[in-house]
Amino acid sequence: MEALLKILAELRPDVDFEDNQELVDSGELDSFDIVSLVGELCDEYDIEIGADDIVPENFNSVEAIWALVQKLQED
Repeated sequence: MEALLKILAELRPDVDFEDNQELVDSGELDSFDIVSLVGELCDEYDIEIGADDIVPENFNSVEAIWALVQKLQED
């Protein structure tokens, strides 16, 4: 999870990722951010995030992103 927080901080240093539970819904993360984040997560965690996984509920909070990473690592 520490690497995830570092990736997010580098992507958008202006956003409080630890407290925000509506990163996509509030517009804190836009589509360009999501594309960049997906690439970083795939590289960092050696996972493949498919189009079906790129939905707002998977990216609305650090917890949701981490849950997605863990789920994909198990597959």
